[in-house]
Amino acid sequence: MVERTSRVVRAGSTAELADALAVRRAVFVDEQDVPPELEVDEFDELGAATHFVAYDGSEAVGAARLRPSDEGRAKIERVAVLKTRRGEGIGGRLMDALEAEARERGFESLVLHAQTPVEGFYAERGYQSVGEVFEEAGIPHIEMVRDV
Repeated sequence: MVERTSRVVRAGSTAELADALAVRRAVFVDEQDVPPELEVDEFDELGAATHFVAYDGSEAVGAARLRPSDEGRAKIERVAVLKTRRGEGIGGRLMDALEAEARERGFESLVLHAQTPVEGFYAERGYQSVGEVFEEAGIPHIEMVRDV
């Protein structure tokens, strides 16, 4: 494995948000065949959710977003790392940023819908599976939760 350095930033500009959306498009639409109209939603504007982008130099290589869900709970969504960059710890660095943001904002717990092939990634971070497997955008998912 080639160890590369990436940094995670909170998207604060339209250019950074566009970078996040480009990573998500590459992963979800191009790679996983999620319909584009399901991948982008009303939370994909600055201020509608907190978006994060992982960069290697100026190249966007990962993305994720965090938004309030139920009272005291935040939802982690759209965690994506370019296929050519998986296994480098980028997903972990994105999760670190999301979890730190949730703590800073005073959320008590986090919820996410994990694609079942990566359930173990989240379980290693302390997330617990809840309920049964369900389909979202044609892909099997499981709800997972964790206290902040």
